[in-house]
Amino acid sequence: MASTPQDEVREPSHEPSGQHAHDHSHGSDPSDGHSHGHSHGHSHSHSHDHHHGHHHDHAPEVTADSERRVKLAMYLTGGFMLAEVVGGLVAGSLALLADAGHMLSDTVSLALAWGAFRLGHRAATRKLTFGYARFQVLAAFVNGLTLLVIGAAIVVAAIKRLWLPSEVLAGPMLAIAVLGLVVNIAAFRILHQGDQDNLNLRGAVLHVMGDLLGSVAAIVASLIIMTTGWNQADPLLSVLAAVLILRGAWSLVKRSAHTLLEGTPEQLDHADIQAGVLALEGVESVHDLHLWGLTPQSPIASLHVVVAATSVPGDVLERVQAYLRDGHDISHVTVQLEGEACPQGCVTR
Repeated sequence: MASTPQDEVREPSHEPSGQHAHDHSHGSDPSDGHSHGHSHGHSHSHSHDHHHGHHHDHAPEVTADSERRVKLAMYLTGGFMLAEVVGGLVAGSLALLADAGHMLSDTVSLALAWGAFRLGHRAATRKLTFGYARFQVLAAFVNGLTLLVIGAAIVVAAIKRLWLPSEVLAGPMLAIAVLGLVVNIAAFRILHQGDQDNLNLRGAVLHVMGDLLGSVAAIVASLIIMTTGWNQADPLLSVLAAVLILRGAWSLVKRSAHTLLEGTPEQLDHADIQAGVLALEGVESVHDLHLWGLTPQSPIASLHVVVAATSVPGDVLERVQAYLRDGHDISHVTVQLEGEACPQGCVTR
């Protein structure tokens, strides 16, 4: 897991002078215990506070609603993409062909997003102990990259068309673009009503949004050509749509890459959480606090807590769990309790 600058501290060294005892407490099932035979000079208490219905299910709930929405949008875009290819070739419109290419990518990307939701139903295995939840974020990252490539390709093609203009049949171009706009609006509404905090669904929405912008650009370009005969409107408006696509794609790539690099989820404040744990009764110091998540909706925390000499470790453990669970909606927490002096670099009162 990636650590923030505050977390990069030197672990205390321990000579193998005694037996190392671990106490794993699981809120989901007390039978889910672990036995370790390591030798260290102090004891630890690892608490995995799960509020799930089964053992170690780290995957967030994959809703049938999101899966259904992506599947329906995939059918809509795939079907109309074929019509745009034919219309673009007949009309000689770069805007239509560019939008058709984007819709082809969308169909593949929506299929990838749908497959990610399907994989999310699978249970964890011995080799994939966290399950397949992260595949949704990976799908969003791939979708963002494909959008960047498509946007760049449209810009390059438009620049070439500006230097070498060709005749555009504005009538067929307008008819197909209007139909495309209707299809894209329908697909956008289907997806936009889903969970927008889900990066996988958000990636699908951005793809359809790019299609919608492409259809609008084609409509405006065809109207300009019909009224003025200025064929350069087609590539110019294609560039405008591509810029908007690139902007959304870059945002998606950044967010999904942040999760893949196990960065702190956007809704969590590392400094605030560290200060909150430190303020709890019986907590002497806090170090090695890591905040990450399989997806942005499933935050996970691990931390080392030095317990005050006069406090009961079990009580401190419960306070830390409750604070992270109730105050920050972190249901999976690993706490290592320590009763030694604060190691170099930790935060104290």
